[in-house]
Amino acid sequence: MAELVYRPVVGFARTLFKVWDLKIDLQGSENIPRSGGAVLVSNHISYLDFVFDGLAALPQKRLVRFMAKESVFRHRISGPLMRGMKHIPVDRKQGEAAYAHALDSLRSGEIVGVFPEATISQSFTLKSFKSGAARLAQEAGVPLIPMAVWGTQRLWTKGQPRNFKRSHIPITIRVGEAIEASRDKYAGAITRQLRERVQELLEAAQRAYPVRPKGPDDTWWMPAHLGGTAPTPEQVRAAEAH
Repeated sequence: MAELVYRPVVGFARTLFKVWDLKIDLQGSENIPRSGGAVLVSNHISYLDFVFDGLAALPQKRLVRFMAKESVFRHRISGPLMRGMKHIPVDRKQGEAAYAHALDSLRSGEIVGVFPEATISQSFTLKSFKSGAARLAQEAGVPLIPMAVWGTQRLWTKGQPRNFKRSHIPITIRVGEAIEASRDKYAGAITRQLRERVQELLEAAQRAYPVRPKGPDDTWWMPAHLGGTAPTPEQVRAAEAH
């Protein structure tokens, strides 16, 4: 099938990156297979993470089908685009349909993108991982590809205004080596291994990030354990409980 929607959207996104003058540092894209199915697994700190995760696959000439919440597909603008790019809608109340859709895509040789934290981490640290990515990889017989993004939260994240100005924001992307999802392992054990690897990649991306907050008013995008003023995971959980 011709990619009548996906490729023009990729071209549009690349143009926007130039307009915004983003400084993108991508390493490890060679770990994404040039053919065959795979589950691409990333941390989640921004509404735009899927764009940059997808960008990491382009050097290998691959397009990623992301699992995204169903409400995005109902939006009058994003909906037709998401469907045209063959992304996978996830209805939290009927997750079986999304799982089956993703499994079919993997078995047909597609790369499926998954955010196992399910929602954006407002602390900018890794939340617990759901086991769906590992189970998909096991059942489809495909590898898991861990990756991490950093800096995307400065463009657009939960609870903060969007910043689409020409502000030279660096974006750091790290893709790790494939993890085999053996069927004779528990999905929980694979998920723990996967989370540990994404954590390592996230820390590597943070170490490589070329800028620090400009002053006291610019510390919101740094996690508390790195000296920033983002809420701690405990503060986020307390706020969500109310």
